[in-house]
Amino acid sequence: MYEQLRVDRSTTVDRVVDALRSALFAGDLEPGTPLREQPLAEALGVARSTVREAMTMLVTEGLAIREPNKGVSVAILHPAAVADICNARFVLESAGIRAWFDADEDAREEVRKAMRTFAATAQDGADPEAMTETHLAIHRSLVALTGSERLIATQDSITGEARLALARVDALRQDARQQVASHRKLIRLLERGELDECVEELRRHLAGAEESLLEAIATPPA
Repeated sequence: MYEQLRVDRSTTVDRVVDALRSALFAGDLEPGTPLREQPLAEALGVARSTVREAMTMLVTEGLAIREPNKGVSVAILHPAAVADICNARFVLESAGIRAWFDADEDAREEVRKAMRTFAATAQDGADPEAMTETHLAIHRSLVALTGSERLIATQDSITGEARLALARVDALRQDARQQVASHRKLIRLLERGELDECVEELRRHLAGAEESLLEAIATPPA
């Protein structure tokens, strides 16, 4: 009767990864912070082996690093990595912009929906973590215009690394209105079909993002 029943052993690990990821993205665990198995296991109410597996996943995602004789710690975003991330994002997102006319209507509507959600979040008080989440959703929706799941997954991986500093970026600049206006300009050009202009606006946008990220990683935490 029960031969087909299986326990999904990954479920608890996934929950631990989600909890750690959330703490990293919120800035609760600063770059360079050691991730200790025993204290984390006690805090989360799980086995050390579960925490160990979760930390391995974070290392794979580039959110943590494992060093011999030192263990695992939160990854530190270096200036060279910031430049590389922004360059990679430009390649992926500009490909999405170029695909605007070929994308299906559902994909185009996701771009509009992401913009509306970002604007609403800014009006609701501009919580840095929520701003980061909805901000990145716009850029993810641009890549999704390509219709390629692999490109979307690549974007997720790239922005995952950047999110180690993005919440601090939004906390430092506190310019939610300006950010909404900047993204609206980008989407307006897209809607008009002015794709060359939109790509150039994206280039300027990401140059500003790179500058803000560099400032964030150079600013000591409060």
